[in-house]
Amino acid sequence: MKAAIVVFPGVNRDRDVARALRLASGAEPASVWHTETSLPDGTDLAVLPGGFSYGDYLRCGAIAARSPVMDAVRAHAARGGRVLAICNGFQVACEAGLLPGVLMRNADLHFVCRIQHLSVERADTPFTRAYAPGQVIAVPVAHGEGNYAADEDTIARLEGAGRVAFRYCGPEGDPAHGTSPNGSRNHIAGILSERLNVLGMMPHPENAVEALAGGEDGKGLFDSLMG
Repeated sequence: MKAAIVVFPGVNRDRDVARALRLASGAEPASVWHTETSLPDGTDLAVLPGGFSYGDYLRCGAIAARSPVMDAVRAHAARGGRVLAICNGFQVACEAGLLPGVLMRNADLHFVCRIQHLSVERADTPFTRAYAPGQVIAVPVAHGEGNYAADEDTIARLEGAGRVAFRYCGPEGDPAHGTSPNGSRNHIAGILSERLNVLGMMPHPENAVEALAGGEDGKGLFDSLMG
């Protein structure tokens, strides 16, 4: 698996993702600056990491989505290449048209930073096959604008096609009131593209890959990509 991590001004989780990928594969991912117009030859996975690209000015991810490198990321996805978009990367992916919907301000208008339980909605994708269907995992969240929103038709298509990858839940897997950190529709924490080769998610699996650092529940995502 040859991975490339796209770096925008203000991103701060690129090294965390790089470490998670190294732990999973033993290989060093490439770092691609936002002004580049291509991804490295042979790239299998492009990563849009978390952080605060361009200081979250205008709308979160809106400026980064118009960076020169994003044409290459869109072309990579169109060829069936995999794209992992985490937190701010999820916002960028939506703004760039790689995924539907938009990420709005958290419902309580507060930045949230905590360990969050997620249910794995499907375990037959390149990003989730190391998990079991319905498995509950615990990974960090850290965002102020993670409230996933889309029109009714889009939500129905996502749900009907099984394109919700992760959902916010309680420790027992129950998506009850109060278990979502941001008010996201249907407790959606992560969605997939139509071809299942693009995953956007607000939680940070890259920060849950080592027991010494608080947990390993995010490791399954990176192990899945190496399978």
